[in-house]
Amino acid sequence: MSSRQNILSGSPWEDRVGYCRAVRIGNLIEVAGTVAIVDGETVRADDAYAQTKNIIERIAKVLEEAGASLNDVVRTRMFTTDISKFDDIGRAHGEFFREIKPVTAIYEIRKLVAQEYLIEIEFTAVVE
Repeated sequence: MSSRQNILSGSPWEDRVGYCRAVRIGNLIEVAGTVAIVDGETVRADDAYAQTKNIIERIAKVLEEAGASLNDVVRTRMFTTDISKFDDIGRAHGEFFREIKPVTAIYEIRKLVAQEYLIEIEFTAVVE
């Protein structure tokens, strides 16, 4: 079996809940569902575009730590509390993935962990 690399973000939730931001085993990297850092200025609770962009920018750094990049992403799964924000979410996703074209899905769900989050994204990457 390939060695396992856990990538931690430093969130207090990682120990409390028992998870890490990402796991790499061999050439496969799975990234946990990630929400935006809502600061009230750059990323607001009503801005699905900014939240999506914030998530993808942060995960690009996680992938780098795992020896990968956004170019290695083969799947994204997006969960939103408001599917009417699809155009904003899709615009941000497209800015990063227009040429890469991972498979993706977007699901409307009732709630995320806190009211200010409009979107949560999971990523799967494969490194050649």
